[in-house]
Amino acid sequence: MRRKTIIKWLIFLIIVAAGFSAYAFRNKNTTSNESITAVGSTALQPLVEAASEEYTGRYSGVFINVQGGGSGTGLSQIASGAVNMGDSDLFAQEKAGINPTGLIDHKIAVVGVAPVVNPKVGITNLSSKQLIDIFTKKVTNWQQVGGKNIPITLINRTQGSGTRVTFEDFALHKKQSAVAQEQDSSGTVRQIVSTTPGAVSYLAFGYVNNKVLPISIDGVKPTVKNVISNKWKVWSYEHIYTRGKPTGLTAKFLKYLETPNIQKTLFNQLGYITVKDMDYHRDWQGQVFKGSGV
Repeated sequence: MRRKTIIKWLIFLIIVAAGFSAYAFRNKNTTSNESITAVGSTALQPLVEAASEEYTGRYSGVFINVQGGGSGTGLSQIASGAVNMGDSDLFAQEKAGINPTGLIDHKIAVVGVAPVVNPKVGITNLSSKQLIDIFTKKVTNWQQVGGKNIPITLINRTQGSGTRVTFEDFALHKKQSAVAQEQDSSGTVRQIVSTTPGAVSYLAFGYVNNKVLPISIDGVKPTVKNVISNKWKVWSYEHIYTRGKPTGLTAKFLKYLETPNIQKTLFNQLGYITVKDMDYHRDWQGQVFKGSGV
């Protein structure tokens, strides 16, 4: 009888010890219940969403809310203090109405932007002049630039979009795109271009798939390699702005985005380029310099 009692006590002590070990392990990987919100660039959104899912899966008790809305929204929201992170394809200094004082720029990645068309238009390359003529509606049929006899349907991002600013600055050489249908989501743009004969727009590399056709400009293909060497000049930094020095979960998540695991896996999978891998860097006024700038 005494032996059975001793065995029961030993089992009880083992269970208690295991419980303490599990609690200690869980506690080590738990951040006190915190939640943060990131809003802005839809070009950066896939990376932030994927990284946040990995982070919250690894650390319990945290929540990261990721929303799009465009770079203008991200900058205005972080400037007003409404969110923890403002995602943007633009430098804060570029956006009218935004006071960059007090905002801290965290350059997370570089992304290329490519003109994309419906695969049925019958072209794979345009000269710079032809591209400008299409987006300013001087050319209205693909037959005029060597394609099929299909009217051109122009799709733009909204005025607050950093992707649009990048495209107009570096693909259209600061010419404004003509008035046309506007969309505030890169995913919606891709869907419309893929299902509309004659459609043309522009997307960050991460949104380009086999349902749309990326177009070369003057024989230069929109590839990661060409962005790194600045042969493909239509690219931008992906910024996360914070209001002042980040703290708490925001600081931890930003540090997580810089880890080798994220930069070697998610960046490659989603078409982003690490800032340190760039052969050139660009300032907020658009001037390009040799070296990554890191």
